[in-house]
Amino acid sequence: MAYDDILQHLGGFGRYQRRIYVLLCLPAICCAFHKLAGVFLLAVPDYRCQLPYELANASFSLPQERISMAYPIDTLTEKRSTCTYLDANFTDAYWNSGTPAAGVRSCDHWIYDRSKFESSTVTEWDMVCERSWLRASADSLFMVGVMLGSIGFGYLSDKYGRKPIFFASLVLQVIFGVLAGIAPEFFTYTLARMVVGATTSGVFLVAYVIAMEMVGPKDRLYAGVVCMMFFSVGYMLTAGFAYYIHEWRMLQIALTLPGVLFLCYWWFIPESARWLLSNGRPTEAINLIERAARSNGLTVPQEALDKLLEEDKATNQAQEESNEAKPSLLDIFKYPNLRQKAMLIFFDWFVNSLTYYGLSWNTNNLGGNPLLNFVISGAVEIPAYSFLLLTLNRWGRRTILCGCMIFAGTMLLATMAVPQSQQWLIVVLAMLGKMAITSSYGTVYVFSAEQFPTVIRNVALGASSTSARVGGILAPYFNLLGDYWQPLPLLIFGALAFIGGVLSLLLPETHNQKLPETIADGENFGKRKTLPPGTNGGGIGIGGGADVERTAEELQELSKPVDQQSSVEEGKEKY
Repeated sequence: MAYDDILQHLGGFGRYQRRIYVLLCLPAICCAFHKLAGVFLLAVPDYRCQLPYELANASFSLPQERISMAYPIDTLTEKRSTCTYLDANFTDAYWNSGTPAAGVRSCDHWIYDRSKFESSTVTEWDMVCERSWLRASADSLFMVGVMLGSIGFGYLSDKYGRKPIFFASLVLQVIFGVLAGIAPEFFTYTLARMVVGATTSGVFLVAYVIAMEMVGPKDRLYAGVVCMMFFSVGYMLTAGFAYYIHEWRMLQIALTLPGVLFLCYWWFIPESARWLLSNGRPTEAINLIERAARSNGLTVPQEALDKLLEEDKATNQAQEESNEAKPSLLDIFKYPNLRQKAMLIFFDWFVNSLTYYGLSWNTNNLGGNPLLNFVISGAVEIPAYSFLLLTLNRWGRRTILCGCMIFAGTMLLATMAVPQSQQWLIVVLAMLGKMAITSSYGTVYVFSAEQFPTVIRNVALGASSTSARVGGILAPYFNLLGDYWQPLPLLIFGALAFIGGVLSLLLPETHNQKLPETIADGENFGKRKTLPPGTNGGGIGIGGGADVERTAEELQELSKPVDQQSSVEEGKEKY
């Protein structure tokens, strides 16, 4: 594209671009605050039933002899029940009798151990036992907001511009973040957090797009990975807030208020020049390009600007004159090779998101110091992303994706063999799994984009992203299974990651390969050419067969060139 040529005249990734890029990466820290805050806002301390004779401010600790006389054994966990108590009158005579009552009653109120978590939504609204599904639903609905935000704010940013939608998202994030902190009950809190989840897509994704649109092709891998490192920094800083702020309402507000600082960006962050060009505003785009050139101490040749305007005019004219039917997501499922690759990629996105968020939100259940576990969980992302920078363009995408998913699955499954007395080893294995799944999650973005043909790439990536959101939505419910058996969430995540890694071996390598352009290219990409019995040629497919044979007319139709920009715009409208 002519715009990529313009970037070379601006010094590539010059001083102006670097300054704007860093400013746009900083909001990723705030988005991490909101995405990971649930670990502390919904923290579950140790708890027990409040006995009939106890006041609400009673101490959590009870003498062991009284615990055995007050609470029955839970047959599932083989520990003292936290949801029922023995039906007794609890007089001195009963305590001294040494014989526990036979009847059992369900709890109405609970006493919490506030030594680790002084306050959380769980302790305020008693989201334990039969109400434990509420805390999983709170995180799940937050991820529903993330999914809706990625669709809604993505569409709006394409229609009205990156800059106004970025700031609209930022304002909404601050307003509803504070509202979540003062919410009087669970419904208002969850609704406010769901809106905050939606705004994380508006803030982070739109800022990410602006940043990527001003970076040249050779720098995009590094720019994208470094932007994710800012998210990891925000991940770790969340623990710092939780260390000093123990009351959940103040914590929620404290994590929200830094977003106010980014409102001053209105005077520093420009609109995307690429967006201005694609929306018929070339004069504004040229002004931005010339301003960037002056900031970098350079001058853009007039012939380069003229070429940019000519290409923009030609693209817009081609879009207006084109009456051809555009490929859609359904085209992926019409052809066996494309269908197989798409289903594998959708599964990979689902598993990576499920495992990543499941492990991130499960640090309180690993044992040991929950704050330390959380910081380590964020810290391991830095070497994970650094690993991608060093290997992604050397070892190939499939090798890293499959290797990291299989390694993550192996580490998580290995926790099953660790005795409960060795909690530190469980934490180590879980963190190794988290590091590997972070690398595979970063790889699947690049790998997926290179698997799909150009004419449906944006549409297919939108569907892949939706699969990932479904994984994030379900992750809190899998973590809830840890209430019944602590290793169970890790085993589920490990099994799915291992299966996904093995199945991904069926995908073709894309590194240093010519990327597919048409539907026909995508169908043939990665196939093994075979000679069907009794013929001298033809029959392209996995082992041949009628299922993958195409008539001459079909292949001609599949190979018909389709305008790339039109396909991208269609994908953006849908996802």
